[in-house]
Amino acid sequence: MSAQIVECVPNFSEGRDKSIIDAIARSISGVPGVSLLDVDPGADTNRTVYTFVGAPGAVAAAALAAAKAAYALIDMSKHSGAHPRMGAMDVCPFVPVSGIDMAACVELSKKVGEAIARELGVPVYLYEAAATRADRKNLADIRSGEYEALSAKLSSPQWAPDFGPAAFDPRWGATVVGAREFLIAYNVNLNSRDKKLANEIALSIREAGRAAKDAAGNPIKDAEGKAVKAPGRLKDVRAIGWYIDSYRCAQVSINLLDYNTSPLHVVFETAKEEAEKLGLLVTGSEIVGLVPREPILAAGRHFLAKMGKSQGASEAELVETAVRSMGLSSVAPFDPSKKIIEYACSSPTPLASMRVADFVDEVASDSPAPGGGSVAALAGSLGAALAAMVANLTVGKKGYETAWVELSALAAQAQGVKAALVAAVDADTAAFNLIMEAMKLPKSDAAQKAEREAALQSAFIKAASVPLETAAASVLALKACADAAERGNPASASDAGVGALMARAGLEGALLNVLINLGQVKDSGLAASMRERARELSEEGARLEAQALARVRAAIGA
Repeated sequence: MSAQIVECVPNFSEGRDKSIIDAIARSISGVPGVSLLDVDPGADTNRTVYTFVGAPGAVAAAALAAAKAAYALIDMSKHSGAHPRMGAMDVCPFVPVSGIDMAACVELSKKVGEAIARELGVPVYLYEAAATRADRKNLADIRSGEYEALSAKLSSPQWAPDFGPAAFDPRWGATVVGAREFLIAYNVNLNSRDKKLANEIALSIREAGRAAKDAAGNPIKDAEGKAVKAPGRLKDVRAIGWYIDSYRCAQVSINLLDYNTSPLHVVFETAKEEAEKLGLLVTGSEIVGLVPREPILAAGRHFLAKMGKSQGASEAELVETAVRSMGLSSVAPFDPSKKIIEYACSSPTPLASMRVADFVDEVASDSPAPGGGSVAALAGSLGAALAAMVANLTVGKKGYETAWVELSALAAQAQGVKAALVAAVDADTAAFNLIMEAMKLPKSDAAQKAEREAALQSAFIKAASVPLETAAASVLALKACADAAERGNPASASDAGVGALMARAGLEGALLNVLINLGQVKDSGLAASMRERARELSEEGARLEAQALARVRAAIGA
């Protein structure tokens, strides 16, 4: 089971005073078990977005610590800025990242919301998945009227907070806490300073749309006299237009609530279309805070396809293509290692990051790791890489037009297999190191011996499981090589053959590591099951290798 990781993205109504911004950051990073990934201040919005991750308990403690720091430092009665707001800690969402579901994040948000209200004596509302009422699910609805209308709202029973007093605190305002899926805060830049034009684009693309009007331009109302809305083009998208003086341009400011429903590149392209209708140009865009990897990769694939290129590029190329195509560095540098959440949270990969010569030297040293398991993973990854290369060399080549789509998909699949096997280079060594650590545990008495034996058994199972996954991935690499040999450019057939040989080496090398570690596993049922799986993979690998090499020899006339 993967470790429980929660992301928290609190927004504070201060984006100009560095001392306050830094103090809140210190309150977060000072909590053990929390990683502060990003601090994104905006002077014009007068707002700072903090992004941090960790185990649920640590994240909850950091959110409360940040609220306490803000309570001592921010005075909302003096605040002004372009972004809608109603409180010092304006909004504090919790987002499930791994090993935890939305229901657990809802409970976490309620716990933190109650603690903020109790310890600071301020009103707190719950929103999104944590909302206690349907009319409070939407943040914009809760924040309507903003800070300036809060005093009057709190006097109404309809707006009694979920936690804390229904009393207006002019220094604090109110806080909205909740749980939600990953929200991408995304701004599209225009070649204009006209806020009204930016807002016209926002009204056209956002799901809520705009007030419907008749042919004479009059608002249309329903039977109850309420204004009828003409929906916008994109589902799960919220947007407004504003002007950012430091950028000298207007922006369409977008909250993308579900990037699976409305992909990031679709939002960008739609904003471009609407801008062009108004005689405007989109000059770039920016992501506020962090973004998941997948919408960036999807954007890279989309723009490569528009160019007539294969979508099976490396992950690094997909990211670079997305960044350049959407102008993500137009107003501030977009550093993938800091802006993409999976990269910011990733564990070090000392072996995969080595130069080839250094890795070979490390393998040749008197250290038992990296050893055969890591080398097998590397061999498999090279097999997958060659399959991707053959497919990519065929896409776009005349005479193979009917195979472009299929081979583009093959290249993309092979790239995914390659990435998994590259990760296994370090994972295999890490698994071996668990055995070494378990062997060092004390064994002076019966309790210590039992604890040591349990740790060893867990380590041996892990050390067998990792190469078994390497073997399975190497079979996928073999399949990709066989397909590339059959449908790819015959001029690259030998590369597909070398790829098949490397993938088979990765498979059989990994299986040797499975079997040697299973010899130490005392759970006979588990060991037997893993041995059977190893046998099946070996047979499938032999079949695929023979198939691939037969196709290669036919292509090269050998």
